[in-house]
Amino acid sequence: MLEKHEKIEKSSVLLLIFSIIVISIGGLVEIVPLFRIETTIEKVSGMRPLTPLELTGEQIYIRENCTACHSQQIRPLRDEVERYGHYSLAAESMYEHPFLWGSKRTGPDLARVGGKYSDEWHTAHLTRPRDVVPESIMPSYSFMKNHGVDLLDIKNLMKAYRTVGVPYTDDMIENAYNDAMAQAHADSDPSGLNARYGKKVNVRDFDGQKNFVSEMDALVAYLQTLGTLADIKDYDINLNEKDASGSK
Repeated sequence: MLEKHEKIEKSSVLLLIFSIIVISIGGLVEIVPLFRIETTIEKVSGMRPLTPLELTGEQIYIRENCTACHSQQIRPLRDEVERYGHYSLAAESMYEHPFLWGSKRTGPDLARVGGKYSDEWHTAHLTRPRDVVPESIMPSYSFMKNHGVDLLDIKNLMKAYRTVGVPYTDDMIENAYNDAMAQAHADSDPSGLNARYGKKVNVRDFDGQKNFVSEMDALVAYLQTLGTLADIKDYDINLNEKDASGSK
């Protein structure tokens, strides 16, 4: 066997051919399952596309390069699960374009930050980070409170997302502006918004400015959704049922 291996190592042509074969096999093993997306993403109830206001907040998150310091991916490791919560599921990123998993944690992971803190906390933290987290090195984003949210291109953005698989309907796109305004006002009628996106949509003045919808509103609305859409309890039950049936 060693003699045959030595023959391959001494022949650049044979080494190249076998290297290509091995790489091709490995590539097929990795790539082929992706063409059957139903086998790579667990079915988890509760997932929905982001509302126009939340989607705008996601774009602000991307614009400010928040992924440079914050990840949105909890690995199935004991220390991460104990600190941040249930590990991230593939289904939770199914409507993200691009994925915002990040690769560095200067600040904490945000995959399950939704509902962990109040809107007031998020607004204070984004305005003057060290007022709520003394050791924070995050810059201030107080300017967002004075910048009105830009919804001029939200319809086009939703149409673009629909072309890559996000299930935005014509009704959602047509009512994008009104839905964004309704979500950012506590005294609005959210019936249309709820009919399109479900009853669990957060509807309130996120930044505390009652008559002004700011970039801060959009960003906080987005942050408050992170980790809250997928019904993790249902996933755990289904997983346990599979394990039990497999052990029989």
